[in-house]
Amino acid sequence: MIAMVDCNSFYASCEQVFRPDLWGKPVVVLSNNDGCIIAANKEAKAITDVPMFEPVFKIKGQLIKNRVKFFSSNYTLYGEMSQRVMNILKTFSPMVEVYSIDESFVEVSGMEHINLEAYGHEIKNTIKQLTGLPVGVGIAPTKVLAKLANKIAKKMEEHDHVFVIDSEEKRLKSLRWAKTKDVWGLGRKHVERLKNIGVFTAYQFTQLPLAWVRKEMTVVGERLWRELQGEPCLAFTEVPKPKKGIGTAKSFGKKLERLDLIEEACAYYISEVSEVLRAQNSCATYIQVFVHTNYHSNVDKQYSNSITVTLPIPTNHTFQLISEARKALHKIYKPGYRYKKVGVNLSGIVPQEYVQGNLFHQALPNGRQFSKLNSQALIKIVDQLNKKYGKSTVASAMIGTRKEEWELIKKERSPRYTTQWNELLTIGSNKP
Repeated sequence: MIAMVDCNSFYASCEQVFRPDLWGKPVVVLSNNDGCIIAANKEAKAITDVPMFEPVFKIKGQLIKNRVKFFSSNYTLYGEMSQRVMNILKTFSPMVEVYSIDESFVEVSGMEHINLEAYGHEIKNTIKQLTGLPVGVGIAPTKVLAKLANKIAKKMEEHDHVFVIDSEEKRLKSLRWAKTKDVWGLGRKHVERLKNIGVFTAYQFTQLPLAWVRKEMTVVGERLWRELQGEPCLAFTEVPKPKKGIGTAKSFGKKLERLDLIEEACAYYISEVSEVLRAQNSCATYIQVFVHTNYHSNVDKQYSNSITVTLPIPTNHTFQLISEARKALHKIYKPGYRYKKVGVNLSGIVPQEYVQGNLFHQALPNGRQFSKLNSQALIKIVDQLNKKYGKSTVASAMIGTRKEEWELIKKERSPRYTTQWNELLTIGSNKP
C-alpha cells in the first residue's frame, strides 16, 4: 500500500501558520515580481472576484474590497516548511518519495494488519501538530490510485481529509466518481481524445480494451490503465535521479540597461545553479546565457539573444562558471536596450567522478598554478560557510552588493521565520 500525503493550499498555509490572525480568512500568494496570483486558500478560492493567475494590478481593488491578504512569494520559508513535513513522514516510514514541494508518496506496505484509516489520521494530525500545516492523505495499492484517494479525501468533507482504497468495492466506487481529468498522468489531449469516444470517467477508461490503450496512448497510458486496475507499474523512488539540466531565470524588479548590474544578477544565478550541481555530485559541460527585453512593452525596443559555451573541462566550480558566463554575457549584450531578464542553464551534466581532463587546457588563466585539490577544497569551504551562516555569506565579488537594484519585487514578502535570526517571530504584549 502507498500513501500520498499532500499539503493543502501549501504556500498560503505556510503564511497562515505564523499569522493566527489570518486563520479562516482569505489568503493568496503572488508570483515572482508580485505579478499574479499563483496560490490561494479555500476561503480565497470561494471568492468569485479573485481569479487565479490574473495580474494583480488588474484585481488589486477586488482583493482589498474582499479583505484578501496577499503575500509575495517566500520560497525560503516554503522550502524549509516542506523539509519539516518530509522529515516527519520519515518517522512513519523509511521509504518516502518526495514528489514535489508539497507532495510525497509514503510506502506503507506490510501494515495491512493495522487500521490504515486510523494510520492516515495519525499522519495528518502529527503534521498538523508539529508544523501547523493541514494535509490530505490518500492510501491505496498503487500510486495513481493513491493520488485519486488523496483527491477524494480533500473533496469529500465526510472523509475528514483521509481516504483509503483497500477493497475492490472502494476502488470501483472511486473510479466511477472520478472524471478522466482527475486521473493523475492523463493530460489534456488524452482527456479530450477519451471524451471524443464517449469516455468521461476513470471507470470507463479502465473498461477500454488494453490493446486500444496501448496503441492510442502508448506505454504511458497502459501504465495508468494498469495502475487504476490495482496493478503497481510506477516504481517507488526514494532517491531522485540527477537532473539532466539545471537553470534559473528571473525577471528584474525594474528594467536594466547597465551591463554591470546584469553581470551581478547573472553571477548570482550561476551561484544558485552551481550549488544544485554540487549537491548531486555532478559537473556541467555546457553553459547557456540568455537575455531579453520585455516582450509586452509597446514603448521599448525589443532584443533577445542567447549563447551556449562548451567548457574546456566539465566543472561545478562556482567561480569558474561565473567567469565563463561573464564572457558569454559580454558577447550577447547590446547597449541601448532596457533588459527585463537574464538567465543561465547548465547542461551536458555528468557525474563528478567521471569527468575527463583536457590535456591542452590549463586549470586557471594567466599561467597561475592552482591544484585541482585546492580548488575543490576552496569551494567546499565556501559551501560549508554558507550552509552554516546563510546563503551568500561567502560569494564571488562578481555578485556585488547592489542586489536591491535588480532583484525581484517582493514588497509583500513575509519574514523568513525559520531560517533568519533577524526575522524570527516575535510575540508582543499589550500590557503597559
